[in-house]
Amino acid sequence: MTDKLFTRGKLGDVELKNRVLMAPLTRNRASREGDAPYDIHVEYYRQRAGAGLIITEATQITPEGKGYIQTPGIYSREQIDGWKKVVDAVHGEGGKIALQLWHVGRISHVSLQEGGAKPVAPSAIKAEAQTVTEDGFVDVSEPRALETDEMPRLVEDYRRAAQNAREAGFDMVEIHAANGYLLDQFIRDGANRRDDAYGGSPENRARLILEVVDAVVEVYGAARTGIRLSPLIEVAGLSDSDPMSVYGYLIPELSRRGIAYIHMVEPGTQGDLDQDLGYKTARLRELFDGAYIANAGYGRDSAIRVTGSGQADFVAFGRPYIANPDLAQRLEIDADLNEGDQSTYYGGGVEGYLDYPTLEEQKVA
Repeated sequence: MTDKLFTRGKLGDVELKNRVLMAPLTRNRASREGDAPYDIHVEYYRQRAGAGLIITEATQITPEGKGYIQTPGIYSREQIDGWKKVVDAVHGEGGKIALQLWHVGRISHVSLQEGGAKPVAPSAIKAEAQTVTEDGFVDVSEPRALETDEMPRLVEDYRRAAQNAREAGFDMVEIHAANGYLLDQFIRDGANRRDDAYGGSPENRARLILEVVDAVVEVYGAARTGIRLSPLIEVAGLSDSDPMSVYGYLIPELSRRGIAYIHMVEPGTQGDLDQDLGYKTARLRELFDGAYIANAGYGRDSAIRVTGSGQADFVAFGRPYIANPDLAQRLEIDADLNEGDQSTYYGGGVEGYLDYPTLEEQKVA
């Protein structure tokens, strides 16, 4: 009998050929002028079209949302056209692809912002993090707090980005609200010290995420909208005094809106959580009626286990997809995996990006 991981599945109204998903992987290879995907991106994603769903690298919704050099955007004509070529290539191989919508918030540097402006954040609290600029690794800059009257503009930025993604032909969009970036910053009381309608209570801190979700759903429909969350992960000094309270409010609200999935960055490695964190993750999962994508450094056996038991509907794989463009096939037949060269993970060109062989190519060689 075929393990459930390798069977067809459905995210919202999008049919997938398997439950092995490609997680977002920042590779810092967008064009230096214009932050656009180009020919190497087309081939990179085409090679990985065997995944049930590709979720693209995080893609900034505006120039303000940029936090690292050479990450792609979805706000200019050049970017839209570049992504359309990627989408067409994936579709040509029978694959499905979602764009991840990203705003880094305070995880940025003034040299990456237009006019040398300060990055934006819920509150003027500097993150404990570094980023990559043309000068290499540097500490992130102190941000400025967004004004209350800027929130509609920010929501509109997400709506416009979703419209651009739709024009490029993406099957779905994923809202990035995890890993210490802007929307994650708003929901955590360690970064959000506001005293307006977007700070304080769990309902207020979740307000911006829900407004963004509503705007994106208007463009894509709930059945083609997902969200990435990391409620039990602390990164870049981002913390919350009671994550179960605020996410215990947010996740049912997301469920009520009928979005296709939550993509959960779980704590732990290889899908093995300690008892307390495992309980908390399971409790949050129970609050959502849609599909649950698990992401926690899973391997083949742990992914088969959690999909087979119903703990997860799909599993997203990150780094294994760097070195194994045909990862879904390799996992299904339990083939050996290529080892990735970490020195080529970020930046550069074709080397370490397009030159990892598939099983078929290895046989020919």
